[in-house]
Amino acid sequence: MANPTENPPNREPKYELDIDEGELEEAEDEDDTASNPRTESLFRRMRSAPVPVRVHDVIVKGNEKTKDHIIEAEVEAVIREANTLQELLEASRVANSNLRALDIFDSVNITLDSGPPELPGTTNVAKSSSVEASLKYKNIFGYGDIWDGSMVYGLDSSAEVGLGMYLPRFKALPTPFSSRLYLSTQDWLKFSSYEERSLGLSLGLLSSKYHELVYTVAWRSLIDPSRLASESIRRQLGHSLLSALKYTFKYDQRDSYLRPTSGYAFSSTSQVGGLAPDSRSLRFFKQEIDLRCAVPLGFYAAALNFGVSGGVTFPWGSGYKNRASSVPERFFLGGNSSPVCSLSGPSALWGFSTRGLGPNEARRRGDVERDFVGGDAAVTAFADLSFDLPVRWLRERGVHGHVFACAGNTAKLTENEFRNFSGPKFLETFRTSVGAGIVLPVSLFRMEINYCHIVKKQEHDRAKSGFFLTFSA
Repeated sequence: MANPTENPPNREPKYELDIDEGELEEAEDEDDTASNPRTESLFRRMRSAPVPVRVHDVIVKGNEKTKDHIIEAEVEAVIREANTLQELLEASRVANSNLRALDIFDSVNITLDSGPPELPGTTNVAKSSSVEASLKYKNIFGYGDIWDGSMVYGLDSSAEVGLGMYLPRFKALPTPFSSRLYLSTQDWLKFSSYEERSLGLSLGLLSSKYHELVYTVAWRSLIDPSRLASESIRRQLGHSLLSALKYTFKYDQRDSYLRPTSGYAFSSTSQVGGLAPDSRSLRFFKQEIDLRCAVPLGFYAAALNFGVSGGVTFPWGSGYKNRASSVPERFFLGGNSSPVCSLSGPSALWGFSTRGLGPNEARRRGDVERDFVGGDAAVTAFADLSFDLPVRWLRERGVHGHVFACAGNTAKLTENEFRNFSGPKFLETFRTSVGAGIVLPVSLFRMEINYCHIVKKQEHDRAKSGFFLTFSA
């Protein structure tokens, strides 16, 4: 690095600064630096005023496999904008963080060195890296690519096998690119008398801090092995083609995902299906919104969280008013996962079983059970007051208490049912519950031990008061 405090006749003196995970190793307290008056002079000047500097070149070292342009794309955009030494150090921290976020290198070190003698006042930036492998296969082709294979089996008999690929920045693409080939099975026999099987491909076309754009094409099959499905479910059994584009905008300024105490969050997801010229292609629009807000109360680390989620879906195309929406695209409410953590549309409702409320129909053959067929519109809301417990050992481990209330409802709008929709009736049939519990946050999820009391439910709803143990991602 050139020393701007000196003006030597031939070449500026140089020294190196190693930046590791954003920390500048200032050696002014060590003996070797104390004996270097030029280094001491530079540090003093950095504290008093901006030190002009210009980046001459970016040199990549140690990458035996990763393409240079992959690294340069993460570094040059921030490095080239630096005009002072202070700005360069901050830019180096950002570049270091960007490279580590790719998760394909064993280590990343950024070294600042003096530029060529014929260009005084310049600096070179060098990086070193090496490839690593774990359960994921990383950097196979040297583009920072990450490949992963997964197999998931759920306790509800759901299963998925997938193969995914991620590229941080490929050629001229301004954002990362991802793709995933999957084969999945969802067992909804207990709740809605059908199984869903899909073979599909999803492509991540845009991914940034606030925006995400994903295209999905999948061959979907709905079957009923029990042969007990209600009439509306039977009408949708068979094969269909899903060809949909989904855009998500998410802005989250809360101070924590597991226990927010201040800030707010907003999410909007818009989806359009039917982009393939095939008669079996599902044509639909779907819109979901989420709003969350956390307000600190100033005692016992207490905070009031409240939120509202809403969604609507409907078919499009010829005769859309008389057509039914696709069952997998409808809204199903229920389940005890915490809505405090989620920004995925209306779904969870404390005290109600999964797919445990909303429009339902009798199964055939006189079966006493009913199929919950989902709604075309849904709204949920909640309020959650969290607070520290009066035990120091629990507070130090993040264990805290909370009291909560939630409400929600869903309704059918398609097949001309929107003509019968009434706002006052929709509000009158809202389901509500209240409760209290203890929250045990860990690094990957939030565990709750709650007692829920059902305040209001409708006929055929699957809900009960009692104790529940729940987990939320």
